[in-house]
Parts: sequence; C-alpha cells; structure tokens
Amino acid sequence: MPVEFLGIAATSDGSETTARSTEAFDRDYTLRLGRAHEEHGWDRVLFAYGSGSPDPAPGAAFLATKLDRLQILLAHRPNVSSPTFAAKTFATLDQISQGRLTVHFITGGNDHEQQREGDFLTKDQRYDRTREYIRIVKQAWTSREPFDHEGEYYRFNDFVADVFPVQQPRPGVSFGGSSEAAYAAGGAEADIYCLWGEPLAETAAQIERVKQAAAAAGRQETPRIQVAFRPIIAPTEELAWEKAHRTVERINARKAGGELVRRRGSGGSGAGAPENTGSQRLVAIAEAGERYDRALWTPTAAATGGAGNSNALVGTPETVAQALLDYYDLGVDILSARGYHLLNDAIDFGRYVIPIVREEVAKRDAEREAERARKADAAERDRQQLIAVQA
Repeated sequence: MPVEFLGIAATSDGSETTARSTEAFDRDYTLRLGRAHEEHGWDRVLFAYGSGSPDPAPGAAFLATKLDRLQILLAHRPNVSSPTFAAKTFATLDQISQGRLTVHFITGGNDHEQQREGDFLTKDQRYDRTREYIRIVKQAWTSREPFDHEGEYYRFNDFVADVFPVQQPRPGVSFGGSSEAAYAAGGAEADIYCLWGEPLAETAAQIERVKQAAAAAGRQETPRIQVAFRPIIAPTEELAWEKAHRTVERINARKAGGELVRRRGSGGSGAGAPENTGSQRLVAIAEAGERYDRALWTPTAAATGGAGNSNALVGTPETVAQALLDYYDLGVDILSARGYHLLNDAIDFGRYVIPIVREEVAKRDAEREAERARKADAAERDRQQLIAVQA
C-alpha cells in the first residue's frame, strides 16, 4: 500500500524548545515552511487548532493558493461553528485547493481548553456531538436537495449548500483519540484514524481496537491509520542522542520559566495529570521506560506531560526510517512527523528519511505483489491439474 507523510503547517516558528520570533501568523514563515514540505517529498501538512491561535481555515486557504501539490489537513473543533457553516467553509476550501483538503475533527480532551471558547459539555457529550456533526457535514457535502435535521445537538430545516467539494463524493474525514468513546466515534465515521506514537505492541492493540469499532458500526472497510512522532535525527547515533538530550533540556528550561504553561490546554505541560486518555497513555508509557523498540524515546513526552504528539524517534536517518517501517508493517500508512526546529527539521527529514522509507515500501509492495502472483499461478496450476484428472 502507498505510504504518505504528514508534516506541520505552523504559522510561526516557535516550538516547545524555542520561543517564536515571528508574529502568531506570519505570512512569509507560513509560506516558507509550506514550500519546504512541498519541495522535500511531503504529501500534506496539518493546520492545527488552538483556542487562541490563528484561525487555521484562512491560513490553509492562503497556503493552498501559493502551492501546487501539497495537500491540506485542516483541524476543526465542532464547538466553534454550526455544521452547515463548517461544511460550506470546507467545500469552499476544497475548491480553492482544487481538491487537496482533508478535515480533521477534534472532539477535545481537555475541559479547560474547550471552556476557553464556551464549550462546557462533558467529554462523552462532546464525542456524541462530534459524531452528529460529522454526519451532518457529510450530508451537506453530498446532498443536492434540501434536508432537515433534528438531533441531540443540532436542529435545522431546509438546508442545502450552493458550494460543493471538488472531491467526489466528498473530502476525507480524519479523527483521533484513544478512549473507548473515541474508538466508537472514529471507527464509525473516520476515513483516517490518527494515533500518537506509542511502542509497537501498544500501537498494534490500538489498530485492532479501531478495526473492532469499525466492524461494530457495520463498516466493511477499516479507517486508514496515521501515527505521529517527533523525529530527532543526526548523521551518527551519538550525535542524535546528544541532540535528543539537549532537546529535553530546552523543554524543561522553558517549562521551568513558565513559558509553556498556556500549552497545558492541549494535553499536559502544566501542573496536574492530563485529562485526555491519549496523553495519559503517553505519560504511563514514559513512566514505564525511556526507550522502546528500535528508536522510540519517551522523555520528550514526559517533559511535556504527554502534550499531544510528543514521543520521539531518535537516531540516524536510516535508524528512524527503519523504525517508521516497523509501524508501516503493522498497517500504518500515514506517518506524521514534526521536529523541534520546524523548518530545518522538515527539510532534513524530507531529504534523508522520506526517500529511504518510500524505497523500502516500494520493495515491500513489489515483494507482496510477486507473492500474490505466485500463489495465484499455483492455484491455477492446481485447478488445471484437477480438470485434467477429472477428464
């Protein structure tokens, strides 16, 4: 199966290790980072969502008009607009990008962050609302006739859009989470199911849980699986590990200085245990050990309290590429990666890691196709022999 790479479409140059030197939305930096991804083999970039951050939709529209190939993954929280309004926004953006949009629906795992924008539902209620929201958006994308809706969270009459996506029947729907409510919602509605990077055994178990949820929802196809990491690469293993330890020192220094406190809404670098299951899992994995499998390293997650995508893959480009291929062999075909120096790391990862992974995936796919052909030929020979015996 083909492999895809997802990067980050940040609108400023800050990260957990470095305070930003730009405005929160910097046109030049946004475009420079987007071009770095497009020119170095990435497939799409994520425009993330935060309660006080620049609106990702116009940022995505800006980038889409400047680039020709790079696809857009747009994060969206259902609490910030009605589903009919959102469906029109997404359809317009798919038109602007000429069919390069996927929408990532965020239910929200942190009460404080949700309440910043007036959302006081419980977590389980938010998941129920998200399922209803996605279904309405899908219908608005595809229905050419007016329709009514009366659900638990939304009610309207006689809606029909006048703008539709380029992609038919609709753009892709992306979804993430590690709770039972998340598996149920994403298993039912998502085209892509997103996980944070965990050890191989835990990732395999989560993939199986997504498959079970999709089957329970009556689906014939399982969502594609995406897994996210923070790669830390260098020309040698020694240099990579030195870089990794410097990275954690910088995160801890910024945290000690109070610079990362506002980030706690996304999953955990402030005081107290994280609320969302995904971050709780990352913290528990970090407490159980620092290194897993070929290259997974957890101190970056521990330093941020499991805030979002925070487990690292450390090593040379070859080591990190092989680690990513281990996840590909589990059934992961979208690999999300974001370094701590957003621009330079996007370039280095694109130059040195992506080509290795793509080459090895092509070899694996060719071997699997050859094996399928051999089995088909053997089955045909057996059939012909049986026919000859019966004759």
